[in-house]
Amino acid sequence: MSATPSIQKLSLFALTAMVVGSMVGSGIFSLPRTFGIATGPFGAIFAWCIAGGGMYTLARVFQSLAERKPDLDAGVYAYAKEGFGDYPGFLSALGYWTGSCIGNVSYWVLIKSTLGAFFPIFGDGNTVTAIVVASIGIWLFHFMILRGVQQAAAINTIVTIAKIVPILIFIIILIFAFKADMFRANFWGGEGMPTASLFEQIRATMLVTVFVFLGIEGASVYSRYAKERSHVGAATIMGFAIVTSLMVLVTMLPYAVLQRAEIAGMRQPSMAAVLEAVVGHWGAVFISIGLLISVLGAYLAWSLICAEVLSAAGRTRDMPALFGAENENKVPAAALWMTNVIVQLFVISTYWSRDAFALMLNLTSVMNLIPFFLVAAYGLLLVRRGETYEKRPDERRRDLIFTGIAVIYTLFLIYAAGMKYLLLAAILYAPGTALYFWARLEQKARVFTSVEWGIFVAAAIGAAVGIHGLVTGYITI
Repeated sequence: MSATPSIQKLSLFALTAMVVGSMVGSGIFSLPRTFGIATGPFGAIFAWCIAGGGMYTLARVFQSLAERKPDLDAGVYAYAKEGFGDYPGFLSALGYWTGSCIGNVSYWVLIKSTLGAFFPIFGDGNTVTAIVVASIGIWLFHFMILRGVQQAAAINTIVTIAKIVPILIFIIILIFAFKADMFRANFWGGEGMPTASLFEQIRATMLVTVFVFLGIEGASVYSRYAKERSHVGAATIMGFAIVTSLMVLVTMLPYAVLQRAEIAGMRQPSMAAVLEAVVGHWGAVFISIGLLISVLGAYLAWSLICAEVLSAAGRTRDMPALFGAENENKVPAAALWMTNVIVQLFVISTYWSRDAFALMLNLTSVMNLIPFFLVAAYGLLLVRRGETYEKRPDERRRDLIFTGIAVIYTLFLIYAAGMKYLLLAAILYAPGTALYFWARLEQKARVFTSVEWGIFVAAAIGAAVGIHGLVTGYITI
C-alpha cells in the first residue's frame, strides 16, 4: 500500500523567512539617497510611522479578505471586480500587471547603475550601452522561462542570503561608525538643503515607501503550506516587523555618518555609496555584488509573477483569452511575450529620463495605488454590509478600524503621488483599455455601464492632458 504524497508543511520560521524574502527587493538599496533628498531624520521618523502603520492595516485587509472570501483567488484585482464591477476589476488587473512590469524595469536600471560605478559606460543605467545590455538580458530571461525554467529552491536560498547579509553588515558597520553630533546636525534637515514643511517632506517619501513594501500583499499566498493556520498571521506580523526594522535602520543610520547634502547627492544604489564613504572602495564592491545577485534572482521571480498576473486575468476573461493559454512547458507564453515587450519599451524610454531609477520606482508605486485602494474599499464595503460577519460579528468593529485606516492611507498615497505621476499613470491606463474592449468583444458582452463610461472618459482626459504635458515640456521625466 503506497503512501499518499503530502505537501511539505512550513514551520513558523520558514514561513516568516518566505515573507521577508518576498518583501526585500531592490528598493531598500536605494533608501539613503531617496530619503536624503526628501527629509532629515525627524521627517523620516514620521514618514516611517505613517508608512508602516498604513501598510500594516493594508496587510491586515488582505489577510482578512483571504479568509472571508477564499473563492476570490484570481489575484488582487478579483476583489475590485467583485466589489465594483468588471471595468474597475480590469483597471486593477492592468495597474497591478503594468506596475509589476515597470518594477522589473527598475531592476535593470539599478543593475546598470550599480555597474556604472565601476564601468562609466553604463552611467546611471540609462545610457545607450546600458539599454542595449539590459535588452539582451530581458530576452535571455524570456527564452529561458519559455523553456519552463523555474526558480529552484537552491537559487532562492542563495538570493535570500545575498539580500539580507549585505544589509545586516551595512547596518552593523554604521552602528559602530555612529557619530551623535553628525546625527544631531542632520536631525532637523541639515545644512545646505532646501527647507520644506514637515508635511511636504513626508509626502515626498510616500511613493518610495510603497515601492519597498510591495510584496506584503503576498504573505497570505503561503497559508496552505503552514503547519498551523495561526502561523500565517504570526509570520505576516513578524516578517513585516523584521523588514520594517531593516528599512528604518538603512534610512536613519547614514544620517549619523555623513551630512544629509552628501547623502542626497550620491548615485544609486546609495547604500553602496554610503558604505564606500565609511570604509573605502571595498564597501561599494561588497554591497554591489550582493545587490546584483539579489536583483537578478528577484527579476526571475517577478518575470514569472508578471506573466502569471496577466495569464490569470486571461483565464478569468478579464483580459483577452489569448493570455490565458500555456505552451507545452506549462508557461503562459502569450502573457510572457506581452510582458517583456512592455518591459522592453519602458527600458528604451529610460534614455530620455533624468533619473531613470526614481521615475520607474515612482511609476511602479502609482500603478499599484489603484489596485490597493480598491482592495481596501472592498474590505470596507464588506464590513459596512456586515457580509461574512454572521458567525463572528465581534470582529466587525476591529475590521472597520483596519479597513477605514487602509482606505484613508491609500487615498493619501494617491494625493501624495502628485498630479504628474497620476497623469503619467492615466497615459498607461487609457490606452490599456483596448485590452478590455478586446476581452468584452470576445464574450459578446456590453463594454461599459454608464458609471464605467464616466471612469473611462476621466482616464482618457487624464491621458490627453498627460501627453500634452510631455510634448510641451510641462511634465518632465
